Order: sequence, then structure tokens, then C-alpha cells
Amino acid sequence: MNKLLMEENDRLQKQVSHLVYENGYMKQQLQTASVTTTDNNSCESVVVSGQHQQQQNPTPRHPQRDANNPAGLLTIAEETLAEFLSKATGTAVDWVQMIGMKPGPDSIGIVAVSRNCSGVAARACGLVSLEPTKVAEIFKDRPSWYRDCRCIDVLSIIPTANGGTIELIYMQTYAPTTLAAARDFWTLRYTTSLEDGSLVICERSLTSSTGGPTGPPTASFVRAEMLPSGFLIRPCDGGGSIIHIVDHVDLDVWSVPEVLRPLYESSKILAQKMTIAALRHIRQIAQETNGEIQYGGGRQPAVLRTFSQRLCRGFNDAVNGFVDDGWSLMGSDGVEDVTIMINSSPGKFFGSQYNTSMVPSFGGGVLCAKASMLLQSVPPALLVRFLREHRSEWADYGIDTYSAACLKPNPYTVPCARPSGFPSSQVILPLAHTVEQEEFLEVVRLEGQAFTPEDVALARDMYLLQLCSGIDENAVGACAQLVFAPIDESFADNAPLLPSGFRVIPLDSKPVMVTFQPSSSILFRFMLVLYDGPGAARTLDLASTLEVGPGSNRSTGDGEPNSYNLRSVLTIAFQFTFENHLRDDVASMARQYVRSVVGSVQRVAMAIAPSRISSGLGPKSLPGSPEALTLVRWICRSYRIHTGAELLRADSQSGDTLLKQLWNHSDAIMCCSLKTNASPVFTFANQAGLDMLETTLVALQDIMLDKILDEAGRKSLCAEFSKIMQQGFAHLPAGICVSSMGRPVSYEQATVWKVVDDDNDDAANHCLALMFVNWSFV
Repeated sequence: MNKLLMEENDRLQKQVSHLVYENGYMKQQLQTASVTTTDNNSCESVVVSGQHQQQQNPTPRHPQRDANNPAGLLTIAEETLAEFLSKATGTAVDWVQMIGMKPGPDSIGIVAVSRNCSGVAARACGLVSLEPTKVAEIFKDRPSWYRDCRCIDVLSIIPTANGGTIELIYMQTYAPTTLAAARDFWTLRYTTSLEDGSLVICERSLTSSTGGPTGPPTASFVRAEMLPSGFLIRPCDGGGSIIHIVDHVDLDVWSVPEVLRPLYESSKILAQKMTIAALRHIRQIAQETNGEIQYGGGRQPAVLRTFSQRLCRGFNDAVNGFVDDGWSLMGSDGVEDVTIMINSSPGKFFGSQYNTSMVPSFGGGVLCAKASMLLQSVPPALLVRFLREHRSEWADYGIDTYSAACLKPNPYTVPCARPSGFPSSQVILPLAHTVEQEEFLEVVRLEGQAFTPEDVALARDMYLLQLCSGIDENAVGACAQLVFAPIDESFADNAPLLPSGFRVIPLDSKPVMVTFQPSSSILFRFMLVLYDGPGAARTLDLASTLEVGPGSNRSTGDGEPNSYNLRSVLTIAFQFTFENHLRDDVASMARQYVRSVVGSVQRVAMAIAPSRISSGLGPKSLPGSPEALTLVRWICRSYRIHTGAELLRADSQSGDTLLKQLWNHSDAIMCCSLKTNASPVFTFANQAGLDMLETTLVALQDIMLDKILDEAGRKSLCAEFSKIMQQGFAHLPAGICVSSMGRPVSYEQATVWKVVDDDNDDAANHCLALMFVNWSFV
């Protein structure tokens, strides 16, 4: 199917190029022959007249191009159309295939990015089962699929003689971080039909070089330029459309700090944020329209999509803090690591994004605490996935309780941010996901716990509406994001949302693909144990690097395929409502909390960064440490001693070979330590074990054995425990357990054996090994 589509694409590209050439030639001949006979009231005649006058008086390069002169605007539109088609179906831009896109019949389409051109550009071609007019309508509604679009205003609509329309458009976009200004665009959009029945929506910026009216002035935005871009929508025989998308922009990269420039000069990031996003959105709508996607819970897809858009928009509003939305800067405590902004204009602020029911009863508003930092050698997808799955590692239960209580008329007393916070278990309830599962909308239930009599009132379940995206590690240039907002149990369609969360964007224009070596990960897991000493590698505060001159701390990524030099920028924003008499208390709490979250994220980032092993940032004994290799040898030797069989078919007894075979074993193999008066806690798992538990090596220490086994499994283990301690092993019957995400997992058999060292003594902490045979998610 993919091959046929590519062959059809090549044929149609040649056909369109030929038609464009013939159309231009015929138009030139008709204009030359009918200068005096064309209807003076048509747009075409004005174009001819303008060209004739330009030939007689060559001084002005362009005719008068403004909103009162349709001829000039039509000239710009026709030029834009020709340039767009040459990019969409020709070689006007040096295109290269974008790596990381899933091949095969389920592929989203063919995606390419620019190489060595002005600005950054991306294009895509795909097939969708919607009629061209419906596709055009969806693409024109840019805020519905372009998450960075803040607003789009059509200031003028001019019909053309060929049945098309010219629109003058002003668009504002959000800045992705707190450290650079947002961008806006002043463009002309031309919608028309080609002779073969194709629809075209093309667009370009109106500048001094193109002519046309001047766009509206702005104070908080940097004017970016859109080069000829747009959509070519071809009807297919039997229904459906073939779509060609081109995005080509110049984001004025020199106006941003040097360390952030890769974010504005990466065609891969543009492709993920705009081109692929548009193609995915149109495919999502097509499958929903055709009934191929069914969502549970009685929610319509459009409602769930609206929730996702509101979460993204609310988070973007918080990160940008525009003055015209009512945001103002609050004084700091002398340390500039966390920015505090407040918004006390509920009439405007709550009227659009939020809900007036969230306004405190006796005056107040919304407070936002935000920070940005630079992360070294941390894959964005891996970090966000960890933050999603292990909320207790960074969140404070007391702060969550306060946020949830703000939905009520009488919130609780403002809490203090605690260094560790209250732990709370979470249950993720899926609501919806996109076609390729690159974005998830879910409800998170936080199960409350009371540790003291004073905390009983706070020990109640809370709910968050959460959006997670970009956790596919193979998606080059993708932004990873985790955004959530407290909701009440009713979860109404118009429920007020106050989003907070994390956004991680890769910075390097040529990022190194991170490949985890099992030995390094396991060594790191056993030696680091969330190493948090005073000499630990620190995540750099991005604000402190903005003063650094060119060339400092920059990694090219070329010539070092085995090094981990991926950089990314992390933006954190948390929002809270406040009452006027508690504003300073809420600000102090928010500032401390964000600093606490930053510290937690730094520890997590340090723990999961692959470069930790090879960069020499950790203890000097790390690279040569034999602990992981020793444990693997003990596991295999103990299995052979107790059962009389070989666990692995090892051709060599070297530690590296054993480690590799154990890591890649198809059955889930894991270890847990038995401590006095405590539940067995997992300390190691191979790749299959991590997949079964739906966790990472770093987070494994938070999972207890009795939490994953069901009642039957726990009874079976207790019945066989004395046998395990005396004889060294036992076989448990088939059963069901649950992953750390709450999903049931079935297994045909489980073998448990006692791990002994080289002297046949119990290993430290009485370590037990488990192997779940032929496991699968139910």
C-alpha cells in the first residue's frame, strides 16, 4: 500500500507540475490578447491593468498592494500559489526524509524536512477518508489542531473572480518556554481550486518585500515570517483525499538567547508541532467520523478533544503570562529561580479559559509559579513518562489537596511545602488517546492516606484530568508534556480547569539518538540508588546560562555517536487560586513547592540520564563496579543449585554475556529483598520484568511484591514460603498479578528461588528471585 501510494504521488506530482506550467502559459497568452476586452470589474482585469502599467512605468517593483486594491493582493496570492505548489510537489526546497516515522500500511504518511534553506520547513503527504471540502474546513480552523496557536483573526475577506477567496489574517502563537518572547504572523491566505478539482489553501506573510497592507502592531510579540506554505487537497476516486502539507517559517532565531536557538531552527520540531500535528488531527477526525474509534464513559470525541485543548491552552497561558490576559509580575524573594505571576481580572481571565465559579468568594485571583531549566543527556520522553507513572516521587499530597479544595467554596488552610510531602498512590483511568497513541487523556485518582490524627480530614480521594503527550522515544524532535488540573467528582463538560505541569523540549538541532545499554542501566541502578550527594551532577538552571557566550557548553552531536549529549529545556508551571488576604501565603507556598519539584526532577533526571555512566560525573568506582555482574552470576548460580537446571544458555561464563542474556530473557525475571518486618521490595528486573510491571529501573524500589500479587498469589506464596527458605525454591501455579499502572497481567507459572552468594550464604537482605513464565496483559 505504501509503495502504491508513493508511485501515485510521483505520478500526480508530475501531472500537477505540468498543469501549473500549462496554466501559467495559457494565462499569459490570454492576458496579452485581451488587455482591452477584459471586464474592468473583475479581479483578472485589474491584474492585467496593473501589469500593463508596470511595463510602462518600471519604477515601482510592485503595483499598489493593499486591502483596497484586489489586483495587487491577487498578484501576491498567485505568486504564493505557484511557490507553494513548487514546494508541495516539486523540488523548490531540498527535502530529506524524516527519520523516526513509523513505516508500513499504518504509517501516518510520508514526512520530510528541509535541508539548507532559508528558515525551517517541513512537508507531509498522506491519505485520509474525508472529502476535500471537509478537509479544507478543518485545516482552516488552525486553533483546533495547532496547540501553539493563541488566536487567529481574519481581518478581511476578498472574493476573487475564479471563485476563490483572499483573507488577511493576524495570528498569535504561544512561546514554548518562559525565556523567549512569543511570535505573531501577519499573512495573506488564498483559497482556490485547480483545474483537476484539487483544493488549495496557501498562505504567506505580507512584508515590505511582498507588498500589501501593514499588519497590526504588537508589543509582547516578535513578528515572524511565514514563507509560502499551505495545503494541497486532491480528491480520490471512490472518496477520500490525498493531502500535501507544507510549513515553511522564519522564526527570527537571532532574537532568542543563543542557548535556545536550536529550538527555533529545527525543522524536526516544526514538523512535529505543525505538519505532523495537522495530519494526525485530520486522520483522527476521519476515523471518528467513520466510527472506527469508540470511546467509553459516554463522552463524545469532540468533548474529550475540547478537554485536551483546554488543558494545553491553560498551560500555555500560564507559561506565557500575557499582560493583556491580566497577568502581572509579583516581587521575588531575592532569588530569581522561580517567577511568580498573579492574575486578578476574573472577568476577562476566567471568562475565556476558566470558569467564574473558581473565583474566590471574597476577592482574589490566580497565581502561577513557573521556572525553566536546562537538562543534560535526559531523553524528554523518558523523563515525562517517569513523572507520569511515579507522581509520588515529586508531588506533595498536601499541595494537591489544597488545589482540589480550591474547587470548593471554602478551601483548606494554605499548606506548607514539605521536602518529601505526603505519599499517595495513584490510579490512572484512561479516557481517550489519539490514533497513534502519541497523546493520552486520562483521569488520575489520588488515593488519600492519613498518617496522623490531624490528617484524617485530608485523607480523601482526589481527581486530576491529565494530558500526556510525546512519550514515544523514537519521535525525533517531539515535545514531551504532562499537564493536569484538579477536577471534582462530577466531571461536567464545562468543569473549570486550572492546568499545571511540565514540558520538555529537545534543544539540539542534531540530537544524538539515545540507546540504553542494559549493563550501564543495571550498574547504574545498583550503584547510584538515587545518589544525591553534594557532589552530584546538577541540572543546570537555564537562566544562568543565558550570559554564556557563543560556543560555550554547546554539543554538536557529530562525530561522537556513542556519547549522550542530548540537551532539552524543561518548563514547569503550577497554578493556584488565592484569596486576597492569603495572597502572600499562597505565593510563598507556591515558590517553595516549585523549588521542591525542581529538586525532585533534578534527582530523577540525574538518575535516568544515560550519560551518568560515561561522563565521569558520578563516583569514580562506577564504571568498573562489579555489583550488577555479581548479582546476575548469583541469580544464575542459585537457580542451578536449587533446581538442577540452567537458567540461561550461556556460551560463556563472563559477566557481560550473562548480564546481556538475562536482560533479554523473554520471561520476566526480577529480584526483591526481604527485610525484617517489611514487605519484599523489588531491587532488580530485566527488560521483560520492567515491561510487565510497567515501570523503570529507577522506580523499581517503590514497588512491593505483595502489591502486585492478587489474593490467590499472595496465599500461594505464603504457603510455599517455608519451602523456599528450606529447599531454596518453589513453583507457583498460574495466576494474575497487576502492574504498577494497575493493569492485570496473567502468567502460566512463577518460579521463586533464594539467591545465595559464592559461599552459599544468603545474599544481602535475603534476596529472592522470581521468574514469571509466559506473562501477558489481560
